[in-house]
Amino acid sequence: MDQRRLGSSGLHVSALCLGMMSFGTPQPGRGWVLDEDTADEVVRLAVESGITFFDTADVYSGGSSEEVTGRLLPKYLGRDELVVATKVHGPTTPGPNGRGNSRQHVLSAVDASLTRLGLDHIDLYQVHRWDPRTPIEETMQALDDVVRAGKVRYIGASSMAAWQFATAQHTAAANGWTRFVSMQNQYNLLYREEEREMVPYCRATGVGVVPWSPLARGVLARGTLERTTARSREDAMVDRYYSDPGDEAVLSVVREVAAERGVPTAQVALAWLAGRPGVTAPIVGANRPAHLRDAIAALDLDLTADEVARLEAPYRPHPVLDLAPLGAPAPASETPR
Repeated sequence: MDQRRLGSSGLHVSALCLGMMSFGTPQPGRGWVLDEDTADEVVRLAVESGITFFDTADVYSGGSSEEVTGRLLPKYLGRDELVVATKVHGPTTPGPNGRGNSRQHVLSAVDASLTRLGLDHIDLYQVHRWDPRTPIEETMQALDDVVRAGKVRYIGASSMAAWQFATAQHTAAANGWTRFVSMQNQYNLLYREEEREMVPYCRATGVGVVPWSPLARGVLARGTLERTTARSREDAMVDRYYSDPGDEAVLSVVREVAAERGVPTAQVALAWLAGRPGVTAPIVGANRPAHLRDAIAALDLDLTADEVARLEAPYRPHPVLDLAPLGAPAPASETPR
């Protein structure tokens, strides 16, 4: 599998990233999460296939995703071959200081993640969301401090508006602090609003794009809006993100191209995304080895210009998805003091 530079940084990552959100401890409403023994087979296949890039977060399965990640990966790859990414922002302890992008939370959360992962450094540390309650100067200086302390090698961001991301980058540059090298955003054939501002900004400034939900929470893999899997029936976010009847026109073309090529719809959707300008490595979730094999095969599926045009033609603009902070939002009346 190709190893690609993450944006203009010197860090190389595999052309696919394995998302570790599906691994940890099953919880109510998340019965699809795999325990460690079951996840082992998927992780082993990923490594055997050349994947070296793995993404988790401190809030996945209450932290157990990081723990499973930290135990499984060293079984198959040496530390210098691994690129381990995790995230900070979501609520990890009770109270207002246990969430967000404040200096207090960043410095506490990075140590907790290192402990759960069993690592002495994190390769890519990402802010999971924008924090409207914390000055961006405070966040960027705290992130620079964890880099200078050797706890983190590179920093990235996820799911925010382009103006917010640009503000963070400008703040870091103006103060000589570490800048983000990656943007992890929601981007797929059913949600292309990132093409308006975020992707062009990243391309212009040398930031690698590592999209999450490349298969639209499984909708593009199923090729239909119908709920046909356990996860789709449990996942409330499917209704929130992917319930627009107009998406059926896109799905119809995906099914047509897949049938003509004799491949699953997931391969067509991933091949399209992997070929988009600026995209470094889609983050794929896989609950079964077969899912991962489809994702890997997509890298070898070269879509023609005509097929790409057909896949893109039915898309209609969507409302920009809610980018609110993770966890309980601040009251509308709250003002800085």
